[in-house]
Amino acid sequence: MAHPVYMDYNATAPVRPEAAAAVAEALAQVGNASSVHGFGRIARGRIESAREQVAALAGARPEQVVFTSGGTEANNLALAGVDRPRLLVSAGEHDSVLQAAPRAERIALDSEGRIDLGALSRLLAAERRPALVSVMLANNETGVLQPLAEVVALARAQGALVHTDAVQAAGKIPLDMAALGVDLLSLSAHKLGGPQGVGALAVADGVALAPLIRGGGQERARRGGTENLAGIAGFGAAAEAAAGDLEGAARLSDRRGRLEQGLRDLAPEARVFGAGTPRLANTSCFAVPGLAGETQVMALDLAGVAVSAGSACSSGRVRASHVLRAMGASEEEAASAIRVSLGWRSEAGDVERFLEAWGRLYRRCAGSARAAQPAA
Repeated sequence: MAHPVYMDYNATAPVRPEAAAAVAEALAQVGNASSVHGFGRIARGRIESAREQVAALAGARPEQVVFTSGGTEANNLALAGVDRPRLLVSAGEHDSVLQAAPRAERIALDSEGRIDLGALSRLLAAERRPALVSVMLANNETGVLQPLAEVVALARAQGALVHTDAVQAAGKIPLDMAALGVDLLSLSAHKLGGPQGVGALAVADGVALAPLIRGGGQERARRGGTENLAGIAGFGAAAEAAAGDLEGAARLSDRRGRLEQGLRDLAPEARVFGAGTPRLANTSCFAVPGLAGETQVMALDLAGVAVSAGSACSSGRVRASHVLRAMGASEEEAASAIRVSLGWRSEAGDVERFLEAWGRLYRRCAGSARAAQPAA
């Protein structure tokens, strides 16, 4: 059997060699970054160097970056740490936003997965209580890019703050927190080739942030607890490497185009979600009604090809995507969707391997369906 093909970068990316080296170096270093002796100062230096690297990726200043245990904590910190009595979140947000704010008002999506700006405008104008709007920059399931400039303009007109979950966008498209105009921006290391278990929240000047975790006053009293030195060092190295490879990330659109054209050649009835609007170059989410997503994932895995059925952050559970349902997909379509995502270590032949394996599955299932039909 040929070597396995990994096409699930939106779940987690392979660790970049620069990140692995930085982690190993940090693990070999003794010292608590809060200690004032020489060992502690060396550890502190590593953290602050990584902070500069992550800030550069996000288009923020180092002092604006708060290190966390990952994107989920960063999202929770943004929503709970800012004192705003009203929360508005898009219907397509990651579960770490939706479950962190279960009572938040939902902003509808259109059929392409973009936020309904008219709906947002009406919600903001409906009442004057201070609000926080949370809209992700790029969707983790479809890759659809949100019109964040328009979101920020509408929010500012009503005095609202804006948080964006940029976990999937980071390392795939250029980021500039200042140019985006957002107040809070979430990041995760493992989505761009860093270690799992570390992330960051960038906080604009003037935004008061109450800590979720209280302790020794680390991270400028915004996140208590001894910093994850090795994880943070790896995050910094991965951020620098990803920022230097944005052209390579953009070129993945050619491979995605070949994949989607091959898919349509095999199954003309396939629906590619968000195909009519700007998306991340690496992401394709599609559905063929009657072909369950879970079945596709398992069959492809047996063929040595790794993909996901929607989000991979659900403790291994496969369920119909809330994102696709918010886009107007039927329950059957949402349950039959799978996500293919490419990345920095993807190879030229991966798309062909996927199409060969998926085509065999499709022909087998289509043949079984024809055989099950009653004779005329």
